[in-house]
Amino acid sequence: MQHVIVIGAGQAGASCVAKLRNGGFAGQITLIGAEPVPPYQRPPLSKAYLLGEMEVERLYLRPESFYAENDIALRLGQQVHSIDTASRTVSVGGETLEYSDLVFATGSEPRRLPAAIGGDLAGVFTVRDLSDVDRMAPRFEAGAKVLIVGGGYIGLEAAAVAAMRGLEVTLVEMADRILQRVAAPETSDYFRKLHGDHGVRILEGVGLDQLIGEGAVSGAVLSDGTEVAVDFVVVGVGIAPATSLAEAAGLEIDNGIRVDAQGRTSVPNVWAAGDCSSFPFRGARIRLESVPNAIDQAEVVAENIMGAEKDYVAAPWFWSDQYDVKLQIAGLNTGYDRVVTRPGEGRAVSFWYYSDGALVAVDAMNDARGYMIGKRLIEMGKTPDPDVVADPEANLKPLLKA
Repeated sequence: MQHVIVIGAGQAGASCVAKLRNGGFAGQITLIGAEPVPPYQRPPLSKAYLLGEMEVERLYLRPESFYAENDIALRLGQQVHSIDTASRTVSVGGETLEYSDLVFATGSEPRRLPAAIGGDLAGVFTVRDLSDVDRMAPRFEAGAKVLIVGGGYIGLEAAAVAAMRGLEVTLVEMADRILQRVAAPETSDYFRKLHGDHGVRILEGVGLDQLIGEGAVSGAVLSDGTEVAVDFVVVGVGIAPATSLAEAAGLEIDNGIRVDAQGRTSVPNVWAAGDCSSFPFRGARIRLESVPNAIDQAEVVAENIMGAEKDYVAAPWFWSDQYDVKLQIAGLNTGYDRVVTRPGEGRAVSFWYYSDGALVAVDAMNDARGYMIGKRLIEMGKTPDPDVVADPEANLKPLLKA
């Protein structure tokens, strides 16, 4: 019996089952999702969908008919209760299903505010799935007061949508600066100014002490003693890999479900891909929270289930849309020791990260050409002269052939 069961109907799960069928896998395929809707794109949730510029059907990765036409059993709105890796069975929806291979594509979960500081009050939202955004969307009315907790990309994207809808926006970041965990001060400065130009009040080095209200949030007390009146709160303080089910099944956990270069977990015939997995990368172990990683790693897992014995070689890239600015990121800036600025026209600029003299990442704002060239240079293992990069008149394209 060949039966691949994929747990998690997000980008990774959908990519895995599609690759299996397109690659010629002839056995049974079951895709299990906790949400009652077909697999969909998450990035537009905090942007176009929240703005009301995208209908829900346009979020779907594929029409629901795709799964039936390709003989993929789609079990939506169902939770997996338990997994027995010895008997290779999964308990879901009152049934016990046998598998030949099992794939964890369980993604990640938003970190929430503790109930002790008011995190369970009505009007406190996270931005992770469709139902989250559907619940908060009616609150985005001009003149409403919103507090954004967290100055990462999710918080900044929510702040941008709120400002564009005419809300009064306050964003608090307990670190010294927004984007401190993921970007250089130059990128933080760029987005701080961008949001300030749109009327967003950003408070850095300030934490949240307490949300207040009788049943529903009506205000917040900040760590500097400031009190802020709010109509609702959006929490964007990061995500954590969804590993509880895998841990209960006995899989090794290491900042996510630990897999080898081919996507295998510590248990035979069990695989993992996407946000929930940590994998080897350049002598270290990382976990990537991105759509490209979810797609590419899941497709490699599908190929390996079919016997490819193929290593997953990550080429990290990310993006964020805020107002009229598209941020594109290539590479990982971990360990950088120098940032080179390449100016462009208007709001266009790119920041090039170097570590021990080698180019490791690029942040490009409205600079698609700089991003594409930087991405290719990183993938090719080439490092451009910083002085050339810093010269806005210099043509970077010949660097690809140097």
